[in-house]
Amino acid sequence: MRAMIQGLAVLAVFAAVPAAAQDMPPRPPMMQDGTLLEITAEGHSTRVPDVAIIEAGVTTQAPTAADALAQNNAQMNKVIAALKASGVADRDIQTSTISLQPQYRNVADGQPQVIFAYMASNSVSVRFRDVSKAGSILDLLVKQGANTISGPNLTLSKPEEALNEARVDAVAQARARAELYAKAAGLRVDRILSISDGSPSRVYPMAERFAMADKSVPVQAGEQQISATVTMRFLLK
Repeated sequence: MRAMIQGLAVLAVFAAVPAAAQDMPPRPPMMQDGTLLEITAEGHSTRVPDVAIIEAGVTTQAPTAADALAQNNAQMNKVIAALKASGVADRDIQTSTISLQPQYRNVADGQPQVIFAYMASNSVSVRFRDVSKAGSILDLLVKQGANTISGPNLTLSKPEEALNEARVDAVAQARARAELYAKAAGLRVDRILSISDGSPSRVYPMAERFAMADKSVPVQAGEQQISATVTMRFLLK
């Protein structure tokens, strides 16, 4: 009878092992015999920007809020109409800011502030899909009453192809460095263990600030650099 009880106890212990094992976290995979090398590399590609984005607007001031806003609306409508007449599509014109602010007169300390006028402003973000026309359109905007202009920001309409080129370059840079380290250490690259894609970054060059003159505003597209980062792990033997 005692032998039977002992046998049952042993069986109970073995039966409990799988259940307990299920609660244990999985073991990390065993590293193969070799040296682990991790490299983070950055790849690049360049493109000529084909899109220019500017902020153009109108700021007006009048003794009353209603007059300031009315003058601003009339002037801004001329600016928008000029943009459309020059070939800028509706989808490339987007209102970015509208504001109406009181203007206060400086008074002696302790005296209440006095409103002497109101300032209204309205600006739009304009996308030029033909960068070569940006200068002439800027001239037109000013002639039609735009008195606040900033930009242009030069970018790409389709950056994905350039990003993919930068990613391929990043992988090539990482592999080249892995080969360099392996050779210096008297080893060889056995294989790639992992690849981690980093967040791509784009550099938006700014054209030189324009100065109003008799001729069109000069806008130089230059080149835009696209960057991508990759982290790779190599097994060296």
